[in-house]
Amino acid sequence: MEITVTAYLIYLPTAISLTLMVAHKLFQNSKVFMLDIFNGREAIAYSTNNLFRIGFYLMNLGVALLILEMYGIHDTMSMVEALSFKVGGFSIYLGVMLFLNLFLFFRGKRKAAENRRKHPAVKPKPITNGPSDEFETLT
Repeated sequence: MEITVTAYLIYLPTAISLTLMVAHKLFQNSKVFMLDIFNGREAIAYSTNNLFRIGFYLMNLGVALLILEMYGIHDTMSMVEALSFKVGGFSIYLGVMLFLNLFLFFRGKRKAAENRRKHPAVKPKPITNGPSDEFETLT
């Protein structure tokens, strides 16, 4: 029983640290995609990026806790084997989630580019007062 608790105390910080590290790198670098998707509107791009990050944390930490249970740990060797299976499986899952998020970012970028081609933004005409020689001078 004690060795199983030790395995849990190793697994949980490892899974949480991996999740935080992957999320930090993914969402630090995804800001560029979000700005492109939302045509440079920073407020909505950063807000959406933060919502994606929260969802990423919830899903991954939920899975890490869901697969926490370990059986058949009776010595150090079986603990190391169980931990390698759990951490390895969770790392593969995180990799899949990373690529799924990248797929969503690239898809959003592609859709934004298509929308810009279909509906090009109308550039406002500059306001001018006309040439200065049109004004009469009072003498």
